[in-house]
Amino acid sequence: MTAAVPAALLLDGVLDAAQAADTVRSILAHQQPDGAIPWFHGGHLDPWDHTEAAMALDTAGEHAAAEAAYRWLADRQNPDGSWYAAYAYGQPGTPDGTATDRARETNFCAYVAVGAWHHHLATGDDGFLERIWPTVSRALDHTVRLSLPGGAVAWRQDEDGTAATDALLTGSCSILHALRCGLAVADHLDRPQPDWELAAGRLRHAIARHPERFLDKDRYSMDWYYPVLGTALRGEDATRRLAADWDRFVVPGLGVRCVSDRPWVTGGESAELALALWAAGQSDRAVEILRWIQHLRHQDGSYWTGYVYEDHAIWPEERTTWTAGALLLAVAALGGDHATVSVFGGEHLPGGLAVNDCC
Repeated sequence: MTAAVPAALLLDGVLDAAQAADTVRSILAHQQPDGAIPWFHGGHLDPWDHTEAAMALDTAGEHAAAEAAYRWLADRQNPDGSWYAAYAYGQPGTPDGTATDRARETNFCAYVAVGAWHHHLATGDDGFLERIWPTVSRALDHTVRLSLPGGAVAWRQDEDGTAATDALLTGSCSILHALRCGLAVADHLDRPQPDWELAAGRLRHAIARHPERFLDKDRYSMDWYYPVLGTALRGEDATRRLAADWDRFVVPGLGVRCVSDRPWVTGGESAELALALWAAGQSDRAVEILRWIQHLRHQDGSYWTGYVYEDHAIWPEERTTWTAGALLLAVAALGGDHATVSVFGGEHLPGGLAVNDCC
């Protein structure tokens, strides 16, 4: 690490200064010379989780490492504004950076806008925002082109360019967040993007009022809390949504199930729920969740992906950079880190009003 751990990353019962530093180092240890942040050594990189890990590095003051991660995205962007779904790193017989899944998932592509705005807020670096603008612009233009008639966004394109005809709620919530952050970037640079603004309003309306426009993935906890995490719901709507399925997904003392019908709690979903709870004004519950998942912490500061509690077994046997990243972002929001509060609080992001439509 290049600096002392910021006070925002210290949370009683979750991270002290030494523990926070170890967790940051556990992400840095996996970052490659080209800036890539794969899941773990010998794993793969996807653009969404890569960006989440980069944002976590910014919460710790590791701005050069975070910028290297965004440079990786700029260097690897496809001409149409997309990225592939997976890239190999540390896999025998496969050169690092090789695309191993050449589908293109829209929420993976859009998320660079969230990271770019977060990095700018963390650093105040206008030069970075100018440099990353073409990357953000192409990514969000690509995403908006895949909007469906009801305002949702097709969740992926196949390798041959064929677009899906349906949408995922979790992915669309993440895309809404990205569009709003992209609009913040555009406003800061005085480059209006009316198409993004219209797409964001239609998408937020679909998320808030038309669940039938998305594939039914109700058993996944992400579909439960992502409308809050992705800034689509706030106030009483957010409170009601989080209360509705609390008992179905939350395992007291352990964390949050990934899916409702499996005895498997996962660190990433638990930390993301904590971030959503904070955004909904439920900080005490957020802290409680983060304290529970310390059973997933490894001695080196990294975090296991999940735990099958009926078998008392860690599974899978992997410690992922994005799990550590999600935890650091949740702690940073609770600790008042300006960039993280601004990006995930959502109150000051453009595109906050849903449009009414007749469909």
